[in-house]
Amino acid sequence: MVLSFNVQLRAYTKTNMSNKYLIFGATGSIGSSLAKMLKQSDFDIHIVARQQEPVSQLASELGCSFTVADVLEENFIDRVKADVPNVKGIAYCVGSIDLKPLKMVKEQDFQKCMKLNLYAAVDIIKAYHESLKQNKGSIVLFSTVAAQRGFTNHAIIASTKAAVEGLTVSLAAEFAPDVRVNCIAPSLSHSKIAEPMLKNKPLAEGIAKAHPLKRLGEGKDSAALAKFLLSDESSWMTGQVIGVDGGRSKLS
Repeated sequence: MVLSFNVQLRAYTKTNMSNKYLIFGATGSIGSSLAKMLKQSDFDIHIVARQQEPVSQLASELGCSFTVADVLEENFIDRVKADVPNVKGIAYCVGSIDLKPLKMVKEQDFQKCMKLNLYAAVDIIKAYHESLKQNKGSIVLFSTVAAQRGFTNHAIIASTKAAVEGLTVSLAAEFAPDVRVNCIAPSLSHSKIAEPMLKNKPLAEGIAKAHPLKRLGEGKDSAALAKFLLSDESSWMTGQVIGVDGGRSKLS
């Protein structure tokens, strides 16, 4: 009887082992850069994004599997899990830039931002927790420099991303020693969601000069750190919120 149980346990463990890395927001600046970096290092990746054409094109380019899913939709995680039941790592590269003075902010603005940046990440982590635990996995979340620095009109996104940072340290404590959880906090970087701000060249140049390193970020800047945090090279790191911000959070 004991022998039979041990055989079944070993079979269950083997079935749930995985080296798959799941990237949400894979067609964005950071997500696509991360997908390319991981693939170049022979990681087994699965990419997720909400629009069919760009995610299928990227998957074809990289030779990897993909799922079309919008994290704002109900039961999106069921679609993803049907394609990828087990994972070793998750990078939640989904984000937004929601800038409004407080007098114009409505409750719905906070709700949508929280759903996109926090609640959907929680749904994903809950769905894959056992798999991540089985595989001694890693989770990488994304915050923003604005969560710690005070910037005008950033009440929505700064408070939401501060919640992501709180989630990071809480889950790192709860999941240790089996699953590592870390967070990256970029400053403004070149991306599709930043285009409305960056198309104003004087504004973009002014923001770049506000950084000690005198430039805006690129997707590859944060992606390089995300790759490290997903890999076993960072096996003694958890509960960290790390700025990739050209020095903005500490030096200016």
